[in-house]
Amino acid sequence: MASERVLDVTVHRHVFDTDRPFARVLDGIFSGISQPDIEQLFSKLAASRTYQEFSSLVEQAQGSAGLMRFLQLDLDSALSIDPEAKDWTGRRLVRLIAGNPVTMGQMTRHVPDAGSYAPVTLLIEETPEGGTRVAYDSVTSAIAPYDDAAASEVAERLDAEVLGLLRQAAGQ
Repeated sequence: MASERVLDVTVHRHVFDTDRPFARVLDGIFSGISQPDIEQLFSKLAASRTYQEFSSLVEQAQGSAGLMRFLQLDLDSALSIDPEAKDWTGRRLVRLIAGNPVTMGQMTRHVPDAGSYAPVTLLIEETPEGGTRVAYDSVTSAIAPYDDAAASEVAERLDAEVLGLLRQAAGQ
């Protein structure tokens, strides 16, 4: 027997608009998000024998905001060759998927569905005026329907780290 449920999830999107150039904002974000060789790191994590060893490897690999880049999608490449998107020529649109395996574990042990929201996504857009727009969906809001205090506490710490980094990168 199978069933399907639909949950309404209200997500709070934080949007930062700044006149700072795209490259400067992206550099600011990467000042707190490390860029390790993910394949190599995940191989080491899989070979960990203890949680302490696993946590130590993550701590060594993470950036100052407690995050590491898992994936970077340069969405602008498709837009720049699309004849319908003439206003995208030369502009950048990057989706960063960043996280921390320890943080994800701390949330998903309480609310497995939190794995849909962590790692987090950061969307960085170069605006037509030459500034930058950064968007981030709060994990706390995304897991709120599950009403789990322990997972929410971890999500609040994660959101605080990410939002602090984005505010700094945007110059706020």
